[in-house]
This record gives sequence, C-alpha cells and structure tokens, in this order.
Amino acid sequence: QVQLEESGGGSVQSGGSLRLSCAPSGYIACMGWFRQSQGKEREGVASIYIDAHGTDDDTYYADSVKGRFTISRDNKNNTLYLQMNNLKPEDTAIYSCAARKSVISSISCEPPRLTSPTYSGQGIQVTVVS
Repeated sequence: QVQLEESGGGSVQSGGSLRLSCAPSGYIACMGWFRQSQGKEREGVASIYIDAHGTDDDTYYADSVKGRFTISRDNKNNTLYLQMNNLKPEDTAIYSCAARKSVISSISCEPPRLTSPTYSGQGIQVTVVS
C-alpha cells in the first residue's frame, strides 16, 4: 500500500500561482494529479512516467492546463510537484495526487488514466478568485 499526502493548496487571485506537492511513501512509475469540482466529472490534469532506471521520463497534460501547469518529480526526495501558473477561476477544484501501479509504458500513464488510480491522496482544495 502506497500512501499519498498532498500539500500546498489554498486560495489565490486569478492569474496567480500555486505549487502542489505530494510525498508518496514508495516508488511508482506512473504518478499525477486529477481534480474534481462540484457538479463536474473527475479530470486528469497532468501525469508523469519515470521508469525505475530513470531513463524514460514523459509528461502529459490535459488541454485545459497545457502551457500553464508543469508536473515534475524529484526522485532524490521522492516528491511529486504540480506548479500551477496563470490560474483561472475554472481551475478551482479539489486536487488529488494519484498513482497507477504496474504501468510499464508511458502511454498508459496519460492524465485520463489517472482518474482511476490505484492509489490517491485525500485531496487538497485550490480556490481561484476573480
């Protein structure tokens, strides 16, 4: 069982930035973030696949956040990040760190796949006010 714990949410003005962090208790190749706001379906936001050798490193983004959000992973500290810039009110949601077990290729780690994760955190609120 892998535990995921998010931090870094909060409230920010439109156009502002926030950085979310996630500290998994173990290594999983495929990790990312999904979000869900009231009355909407869960949306995969961004994902990153890094194989055990660190030689395959791929990132993916939902069209709604491409160019504004950046996902990264610090393998030394085993921490996942989501840097969110130019935030918009429609980005308001609960963001959850997620991981998919037994993924052996990056193509199986695209954001929509993260909406059905093997593991996920409790979620953290991000509010963008206009």
